[in-house]
Amino acid sequence: MKAIVYNRYGPAEVLRYEEAARPVPKDDEVLIQVRAASVNPADRVLMRGVPYAARFVMGLSKSKVKRTGIDVSGLVEAVGSKVTGFRPGDEVFGTCRGAFAEYVCTPESSVVTKPANVTFEDAAAAPIAGYTALQALRNKGHVQSGQKVLINGASGGVGTFAVQIAKAFGADVTGVCSTRNVEMVRSIGADRVIDYTREDFTKSGRRYDVIVDNVGNHSLAACRNALGPTGIYVGVGGSWRGYIAVLGHLIAASVWSRFSKRKLRNLLARGNVEDLTSLRDLMDSGKVKPVIDRRYGLSEVPEAMRYLEEGHARGKVIITVRQDENPGRP
Repeated sequence: MKAIVYNRYGPAEVLRYEEAARPVPKDDEVLIQVRAASVNPADRVLMRGVPYAARFVMGLSKSKVKRTGIDVSGLVEAVGSKVTGFRPGDEVFGTCRGAFAEYVCTPESSVVTKPANVTFEDAAAAPIAGYTALQALRNKGHVQSGQKVLINGASGGVGTFAVQIAKAFGADVTGVCSTRNVEMVRSIGADRVIDYTREDFTKSGRRYDVIVDNVGNHSLAACRNALGPTGIYVGVGGSWRGYIAVLGHLIAASVWSRFSKRKLRNLLARGNVEDLTSLRDLMDSGKVKPVIDRRYGLSEVPEAMRYLEEGHARGKVIITVRQDENPGRP
């Protein structure tokens, strides 16, 4: 089979499109014929070996991980002896290791059935970005119907899911994005959209019950001032410009909790089958529709990674597999 492999850390050029052994499922695994995958910042971590602390797990000078790609959708090709929930031919989506390939194995607990009315590409867009948005809003923000929610970075992978999930929860949603993305963010359900090149949401005088920050381009003090008296600020992923800064924000969270009813929380999302099921139901009902920016063929994964690293993707970047290797744009 064809797959994307790499043997050393570095830029997108270290990724190679070549032959690889077709995997065999373990007792608790399913073998998936991959139809689509999506590119995530986590793939960049694996590829570049940054932050460097991650190398203590992945390998100091050379990566122990030879394949990248986490989000996946496709057809079940075969199942292990202990798998009871799936059978060959089932359409599934979820997470795995090494999704940028024609076939991949993953535990039965890492995938769920794909709705018939959802494409493989849309399904592949959902797992990491979707459950990150879901956990930020539900687990950390405790969003309730009627609350005012602001999504900073509303046009990105997590942001586009967060806008739609917050609306599904009944929130009044404000999205923050660049000029070129204003209409797109409005089209996915935002009640109002702030163009950050023209307005600073921390200086507008508006107050929010929950702020989900996917960007981290404002000080904590400024964001605190944009919260209501009992508001919650949720920092997602790479917010706050670096991993070392997280310690400072843990200290700040303690201070906020002691002297104010406002809360500061940081999210490191963790995948689980329950949240995948929730995302499936949201997509099946039409309440969430993944936003896809560009599509690349399997051999074009290095190009897709370079585009992701530019930091301007609108929604998700998709890898199509077992189709035309040059699917075009978008």
